[in-house]
Order: sequence, then C-alpha cells, then structure tokens
Amino acid sequence: MMRKSRAKSQDNFGNNIVTNPFRLSARRLQLIVRAMKFLRVPIFLSLLLCAASAFAGNSVVNLSHYDLMRVDFEAMKREGVVGVIHEATYPRFDRDAYYRTRQTAAMRAGLLWGAYHFADATDPIAQAEHFLNVVSANWRGPGVQPGGVLLVLDFEKNGHYPGGTMRVDQAARFVERIKQRTGKYPGVYGSENRLRAVMNAPGVSRADKAVLGNCWLWIANYHYQPTPSSPWSHWRLWQYTGDGKCDLRPRSAYPIRVANIARAERNIFRGSNEALADWWEEHAWLPTE
Repeated sequence: MMRKSRAKSQDNFGNNIVTNPFRLSARRLQLIVRAMKFLRVPIFLSLLLCAASAFAGNSVVNLSHYDLMRVDFEAMKREGVVGVIHEATYPRFDRDAYYRTRQTAAMRAGLLWGAYHFADATDPIAQAEHFLNVVSANWRGPGVQPGGVLLVLDFEKNGHYPGGTMRVDQAARFVERIKQRTGKYPGVYGSENRLRAVMNAPGVSRADKAVLGNCWLWIANYHYQPTPSSPWSHWRLWQYTGDGKCDLRPRSAYPIRVANIARAERNIFRGSNEALADWWEEHAWLPTE
C-alpha cells in the first residue's frame, strides 16, 4: 500500500497507459463494432465500459492508520464497495489503532473484512505470530459476527519504519507460518516493478518462489494494467490508485475517491462482485478454527 508519508514524486511503476483493463471476447468486440455504425461515440464508450465491467468489480478499498478521517462505511456500501482490507500490524510489533473500531463499523455496514501486515526484515515467524494474534484478538467487534478475515502480507519496500525491508526468503517463511496456523495462504501485495525485480533477483531460490506462488496476488500499478511475473500467472486484486495518484482514463472508470475519502486506495477484483464475495469467503480465515 502506498503510504501517505511518501513523497509525491515517487514512482515505482511503469509509464505506459492502457485504459482498458480487461480483454474482451471476440463476440463482444464484434457486437461493439457493429454498434459503432449506428451509435454516437459517447454511447459507444458506455458500451465498452459495460462490457469491461462484466469481468471486473471496482469494489475493494484498503485503509490504514494514515487515513485519519472517520470513514463512512455506509456510504462505501451504497457506492458499490464490497470489501475493505485494513492494516492490522506494522514494524516493530505495532498494531493499527483504527483496526478494531473500523472492523466493527465496516461489518455493521455489510462489508467484507480483510487485514494486512506491513513487513520488515526481522524474524518473519515472529511477525506472522504477532499479526495473527492481533487479528484473532480483534476479529469480533461489539455485536458483530464476521464471516472471516482475508489475510495479506504487505511485501513492499520499507523506507519509513525500523527493521529494514523483508527479503523473499523471509516472505516465504512468513506465508508458510500463516498457512500452518490458519490453513490458508495469505495474499501477497506489492508494486509490479518491485515484485518483478525482487522475485527475479540473483540468489532467490526456486523453492521460495514456489512457496509464494501458492499465495494470491494483489498488485499495484497506477499507470496501466499490470502484468504479473513468475511465480504468479495472474492477479486477483489490482490497486490502480493510491493517495490521489492515477494516470488511467477515463476517470469515470477509475475513480480516486470513495465515500468521504477524497484520495482513496481503490482496487479492482478480477471477476464480478458475486465472484468476489464467494472468493473472499473461500480464502478468509475464521480465527476460531
């Protein structure tokens, strides 16, 4: 997750722009081309966006203690958001002070809930234990019965917390520990360029890459549709905007705000909202298990 404290000029991604995030089937393209002969351009663009929406839902928001406002989760729900992934823990062994109260509010609004850990280069097993203990201790807000928590390793460069940046081998040990404790592999989050660089760096073992390949991928790129590299063949979530940064157009298809958050961190799921709900339930952890 791009942190709010980063410089506005920082760019970890590419520079090409592709405005259509999903390929269309040949049949859909044929129908759209025929429609161009009879419809004005604005109507054609609307048809194109509708076709793309059949493959994707712009329906996940991520938050952390850097988001200082009182979040309107009811408004999020009305605007089509399905799930929220919130920072739970970060270096060194800190817990996000907003996590518990926002979990309660989000669940009461009918939103799915997820948690992520911002990693460092210290003992990955201790980090995984701390993360799971915090999530488990806070997973029920007053009067709320969540169906489970989607877990994520935030595997990005650590330039503003103590402890250094997590290595690939440490990330593999972290996700293995999560799997041992929960029976579920977590998601792995990172920017497209950094993931490609670290996963293909000299000294990275095939075994560690294979372990991380068991995790679902959450990839960030604010300029164009990302293309994952080994060990992942595809992404599940695409963070296309954060802290107001987004080069994709048309803006109506890639909003940078949601509810009362003017510069949100928003994500596209590869699939419909119905598929997202099913997938979330399948990959979520019930802390009592």
